[in-house]
Amino acid sequence: MPPPGRDHVGARPPTYEAEPTALPAADPDDLADLVPDTVLDGARYGACTLRAASLRGDSARYRGEPRRDALLTARFGAGEQALVLVAMATGARATPGAHRAAAELCRWIGRAVGRSHARLVEDLRAARRGELKSGLHRLTDRSLGRLRAEAAEQGLDPAEYAADLRCLLLPADPECRTRVFFGVGAGGLFRLRGGQWRDIEPAAGEATVDPGVTAPPGPGDLPPAPPRPPFRFRASVARPGDTLLMCTAGLADPLRGEPELSAYLAARWAAPQPPGLTAYLADVQVRATGYADDRTAAAVWEA
Repeated sequence: MPPPGRDHVGARPPTYEAEPTALPAADPDDLADLVPDTVLDGARYGACTLRAASLRGDSARYRGEPRRDALLTARFGAGEQALVLVAMATGARATPGAHRAAAELCRWIGRAVGRSHARLVEDLRAARRGELKSGLHRLTDRSLGRLRAEAAEQGLDPAEYAADLRCLLLPADPECRTRVFFGVGAGGLFRLRGGQWRDIEPAAGEATVDPGVTAPPGPGDLPPAPPRPPFRFRASVARPGDTLLMCTAGLADPLRGEPELSAYLAARWAAPQPPGLTAYLADVQVRATGYADDRTAAAVWEA
């Protein structure tokens, strides 16, 4: 039996209110630009159950700023040939249009993965980890390149119209237990096994394949770009009972810095059955003093 739900961890509650207060300013001629405070999604495919949520941080809720995090969950293909993509991005801090950059980057990588999903499924089933690494590196570079091009068209600084990106690939085939993470920038990748969290985030500048063989990324087809965070990659084989968590820095930072929060989520998510959508959202938004950024998190429970 998991412990009862909580609003916050720590000796005292955070300064900001627990619920949204101010809405972001709206342009009557561009209402499509509005971003909801919270999005929530979930699914069950193959051997895994997915829960995903993205919500404004306490600071943005108080100041009436839009959520800088974007979340995309998508299924490409059908049956056991299907591939589920979870993509999340975080726009640059204190930058106008940061939420647009994050959303566009999620759409670009979603389009790239969707158009290549049949080949990606083949590589996942055959455990071609080197091919996955190099192919996903190219797709990521192209998506970032399109974001830079969009910044140039709008006369914006590409260093500001930018976003961190984190993605997870989940095959629908129940016989395929390979889970692939890739992306660039800050955030976290954690695995809950036997009631204990392990931080499995690939180190900066490294691409981890566990187990398997790494291959260098193929040559890029984009013009030189300004320096940016290195590509990160990890492929691993899931075990029954595992819970894999991918998240933006808004949740990764308190998980690493607040032991009470990591212990609480471990106790809540170690149960055999995954939480429902509302329970998952309640868990993701448990607050900790000193951490007020947007939070986006996708968790995968393995049957």
